[in-house]
This record gives sequence, C-alpha cells and structure tokens, in this order.
Amino acid sequence: MGKRLVLIGGGHAHMVTLAKLHTFIERGHHVTVIGPSDHHYYSGMGPGMLGRTYTPAEIRFATRHVVEKQGAAFIRDKAVEILAREKKVKLASGETVGYDVISFNAGSYVPRFDLHEDAEDIYAVKPIERLMEAQARILELTAHKKITIGILGGGPSSAEISGNIWHLVHNAGGTMPHITIFAGKRFMSRFPDNVRSKVERSLTRRDIEINTSGYVKSVQSRRLTLSSNETQTLDLIFLAVGVKPNPIFNNSGLATGPDGGLRVNEYLQSVDHPEMFGGGDCIYFEKQPLDKVGVFAVRQNPVLYHNLMAALEDTPMRPFDPGGDYLLIFNLGGGHGVLRKRWLLFGGKIAFKVKDYIDRKFMKEFQAIE
Repeated sequence: MGKRLVLIGGGHAHMVTLAKLHTFIERGHHVTVIGPSDHHYYSGMGPGMLGRTYTPAEIRFATRHVVEKQGAAFIRDKAVEILAREKKVKLASGETVGYDVISFNAGSYVPRFDLHEDAEDIYAVKPIERLMEAQARILELTAHKKITIGILGGGPSSAEISGNIWHLVHNAGGTMPHITIFAGKRFMSRFPDNVRSKVERSLTRRDIEINTSGYVKSVQSRRLTLSSNETQTLDLIFLAVGVKPNPIFNNSGLATGPDGGLRVNEYLQSVDHPEMFGGGDCIYFEKQPLDKVGVFAVRQNPVLYHNLMAALEDTPMRPFDPGGDYLLIFNLGGGHGVLRKRWLLFGGKIAFKVKDYIDRKFMKEFQAIE
C-alpha cells in the first residue's frame, strides 16, 4: 500500500520534488500539493517585474498544471494549522487533509504594522502578486501628477523596489515621483561598507532619498510616523521591513526557532515530528541558522526530494550541507546592479546582466517541466 505525501507550497525548495512527482506516484504513493495560487512567483525577479523588466508570465511556475499532469492532486487553499497527533493539516476552508509524510515550503510574510487588510495604497513586497497591483497604481498616478512614495525598510528589498519604481516611471514617461527609503538608523546595516556605498550611490544618483533619522513607529494609509514622532505624508507606501516565517508552526505548537520557523535537523526534518520536513524561508536550520535568501532553498532541493522518498520508503536519508559563501546580486533598476562574491565586488550594467542570465536560466529550467 502506498503512503500519503503532502506538500505545502510550491516554492523554490520544492521545485525538484514537484518536477519528479511522477516518481512517487510510480512507486504507489499518493501525492497532494496545497497552495494559495495556481502559480508560484519567483521572488528574486519580483522587483524586476515591478519595473517591467519582466512580465508576470516570465517569473512564474505553473504549479497546478505541473502537479495535475503527473497524476497528483492540487488543492487551491491555505494551510492554517497542523494537527500533528492526527497527522492532518487543516485548511482555511475548514477541510482537513491527512498525511504520512508532509513537507513545508510555506514561505514567509512581511509584517504589516497591525494594518487593516483593506488599508489603501499600502503594498507589502510579498506576495509578489501585490507588486502587480502596485505597478498599475504607480502608472495611474504618475501619468497625471508628481507623487511621493515611501519604502519602509533598510535592506536589499527596499533598495531593489525603489530602483525599479524609478525604472518603471522613467520608461513609461510619467512624472518621476519623489522616492524615499525609510531605513531606520542605518541603510543596508548587515552588509560591508563597500557594498552599502555602491548601492547608495546607484540610488542617490537617481535622486532616491535614504532617510536614516529613525525607525517607523506606525503606518496608516498615506501617512507614517517615525520614532521621533515626525510624520510623513505619502501617496504610496511599500512595506519591505524584512520577512518572518509563515506563522502556521507557532500556531500549531510545533518546535520552532527564535524566528518562528519550523525547527529542522540536518536532514531538513522536524526535530520533534520525523514525518515533517521543510525548506526555504519557513524553516529554522538548527545546525546553522541561514540567511533568508533563495540560494539556500535552491540548494535544499535535491536533499528534500531524496529525504521525502526515504521517509516514505524507510531508506537512509541524506544530510543537507548549506555550502559556503554565495553569490549576491541586487537588481537596482535601470539595467544596473551590484554583485558581490567573497572578495569580488562591482556594480553597473554587467552586474545586472549576470543576475538576469542566472534568473532567466533558473526559470526556464523549471518552466520547461510545464
């Protein structure tokens, strides 16, 4: 008798497993994939899509199609709770789905400062679909007048979003908005000075302001308040204040890391439920806490696929090795980027072209499965 494999999410860490679902089915196992959308969007190309360097179709993977054509089941819904003792996952619709082995690539979210969901003209950088709505709104407003746009957050995401907003309006021939990054006390604080200065120069040359006068205390539609009680009036606000793992693990009483991610061992396996696995932004790798960057999800792919099959068939598992330093490239809009790998650092058009080549190659490889 085959066993039941359930995958939560169709993100980067599940790509190899999704491409090889047929191998589980051929061995008699039943596979169900649960996700909130029929497509998965590659977040590394999200800012480029905002700036119209890429179309939405170029940065997405047809999850439902790939799942169903291999004979597995796809459920368009959101997992909200894991009933670990019963080996079931509860969905937003109220339905429950049973499993023998389950894997999470449930992603992360951007904190919203206790905003109401219907707050107008405020856009989180995740999910990527929100950037499509933001793009249309920016073009609508800048076609008629000069507006002000604020990006909350001092990390790479705020840099990429601001640069690609500039790129979008510049190419559309609209009235260039006043763009401000509200970076707290220090912009790009976790990066070396040489990386930070290259990114800053690229943005400030285009009159993108970087505000380091204090952290944001509260946000409302078209208005934010800093810790100093200074207020700013803005037409559009973007939330790029870092990401947190999907809250489903804390909500379900599972062992988590300090960030709320599912705590996993060297096999990407839950430390207290051996039938649970995970990868990407939603896990906390106990052996060596990892940066929330896509490269680790990509490296986890073959290990996760191998260990899911091993868990179903009681065969030896393979440990995950995060590897060494990774290539880091920022897309700053206007066909420019900044690239860093160990001692190598440079900016400009070549840096962007390297990122563009790598990203397009990654997407074409997995879109070919469709």
